[in-house]
Amino acid sequence: MGMTIAEKILAAHIVDGEMKQGTDIGLKIDQTLTQDATGTMAYLEFEAMGVDRVKTERSVAYIDHNTLQTGFENADDHRFIQSICKKHGIYYSHPGNGICHQIHLERFSKPGKTLIGSDSHTPTCGGMGMLAMGAGGMDVAVAMGGGAYYIPMPKMLRVNLVGKLRPFVSAKDVILEVLRQLSVKGGVGYIVEYAGEGVKTLSVPERATITNMGAELGASTSIFPADEITRQFLIAQGREEDFTPLASDPDAVYDKEITVDLSSLEPLAAMPHSPDNVKKVSEIGPMKVDQVLIGSCTNSSLLDMLKVAEILDGKTVHPDVSVGIAPGSKQVLYMLSQCGALAKLIAAGARILECACGPCIGMGQAPNSAGISLRTFNRNFEGRSGTADAGVFLVSPETAAAAALTGVLTDPMTLDTDLSGITLPEKFVINDNSIDAPAPVEEADKVEILRGPNIKPFPKTEPLNDTIAAKAILKVGDNITTDHIMPAGAKILPFRSNIPYLANFCFTRCDEQFPENCKKEGKGIIIGGENYGQGSSREHAALVPLYLGIKAVVAKSFARIHVANLVNAGIVPLTFKNIADYDKIDQFDELELPDIRAAIENGTEVKLVNKTKNEEYTLNSAVSERSADILLCGGLLSYTRESNK
Repeated sequence: MGMTIAEKILAAHIVDGEMKQGTDIGLKIDQTLTQDATGTMAYLEFEAMGVDRVKTERSVAYIDHNTLQTGFENADDHRFIQSICKKHGIYYSHPGNGICHQIHLERFSKPGKTLIGSDSHTPTCGGMGMLAMGAGGMDVAVAMGGGAYYIPMPKMLRVNLVGKLRPFVSAKDVILEVLRQLSVKGGVGYIVEYAGEGVKTLSVPERATITNMGAELGASTSIFPADEITRQFLIAQGREEDFTPLASDPDAVYDKEITVDLSSLEPLAAMPHSPDNVKKVSEIGPMKVDQVLIGSCTNSSLLDMLKVAEILDGKTVHPDVSVGIAPGSKQVLYMLSQCGALAKLIAAGARILECACGPCIGMGQAPNSAGISLRTFNRNFEGRSGTADAGVFLVSPETAAAAALTGVLTDPMTLDTDLSGITLPEKFVINDNSIDAPAPVEEADKVEILRGPNIKPFPKTEPLNDTIAAKAILKVGDNITTDHIMPAGAKILPFRSNIPYLANFCFTRCDEQFPENCKKEGKGIIIGGENYGQGSSREHAALVPLYLGIKAVVAKSFARIHVANLVNAGIVPLTFKNIADYDKIDQFDELELPDIRAAIENGTEVKLVNKTKNEEYTLNSAVSERSADILLCGGLLSYTRESNK
């Protein structure tokens, strides 16, 4: 039986376990990346492991999230990360160099290699034929130290692309259509592989747009073949030696398959407040628009920016619309300025933002009250923009540019602009002077680690108790995101290395009293619905509840990265055997998990006793043998220290 692309890469990198669904496999990781919102904590964890030098082929730290410096906190974190990189063998990308996923695609991604990053959109590099996965910072730290990265052996989902996109229909519309078909939890447990004749019609940046937003499917990752189009992109980036052809076998077997007819697609939009709430732009109609933002790791490539510049060329943005454009990297910005496209954007009245994540992570550019914001980003969760009552729509750069001119949501297929001449250059301008190489091994001892006062210690963990008794401190519904658990934004992100301060904001979008309730009780159990913890890979959504005394989360189901982060933090993740039992529990019910340690250790069913209602429910631990060992030790750091004794 033949193998899929993903199975071939998994087979070449497996160091523990068997490629058998329902079991965990440990993978050798070739590359890692971090960004500054998650990186400081990841490097504190790396330090705690006591490893002198990273053991990967390439590890890179990017400064792209917390670039707004309204106080000393972000600058101090950047300085800390830079010194850690210099000492421990990690490459450092300066603020202003661009967004981690865009730069990594340009300069470091390699077909057939493995990459994990402390950012959920790391699958962007799947557009290059790389097995690239988002992970918690602690998992990235372990991989940098030479440890394996463990995931449940995924199933394989094939997306068969047929036909060819029409003008003004783009890669963003492709992934929005996949989300429409599968939903935000339709990819859970799968690696999504794109195949079919339509693949040959898509450039590497277009493929990367699609794999980037595969994170919104809940998938382990998404991947494209590495073919002649991939090779030409690497040649243009001066990296032809990094090319390896990669394709699935003709007799490869997939667990599920869907088809997307590229030639019949229309411009689409994800409506508030979920990336899978997708409708045709023509169906939504000419809705008034207040803001247009173009960029993010999904749609900030040179190809995207050139199309927008052509649509705006010689025109003026609508007076009622605020338009911001953030190129994805210094390379993109420089080449826009070199060819005159940047002048077209500026002349049209667009605001040129820094090469950074910026408004996508809530770092500036919040819309007006109850405003309608069209964004080429990947998430439109309620409140993520920084304005609680804003309506955020996810669209393609072409649709965004059309609305920027008309002031209303507009089908770009109605425009008379000719985009047929816009193609990728034969050669990109290469200038890596904003990426610092680490100090040589022989000089590493001389490097001083620079720490600011905002950097606080990692929360204390303890081995799993025999029994957990605590109140249902919070009960939430389905599709709770990591933004609900640990919000982002300009007011909070600078404190990502200060867990005690972050605790004041934990879950406040769901219950303003949650932090105070936790501090009052000293411990608690959270009750959750379907797909609990979807969204970002931020491990702070587990570390801050750990600090607040959360001992367990009982949910209908979990998102992949978040359940791993809970285990790594030493918080027990449990699922209802009978989903209907969820409805029987109310906030502040007195709960008990008797003999929980023995149940986790032996892999048996868990009993949840509701003392308030005098009821008993059956739960599943749904953790692997290794995850059970981590929970018994009190988290991944404790487990790693014990394993290295």
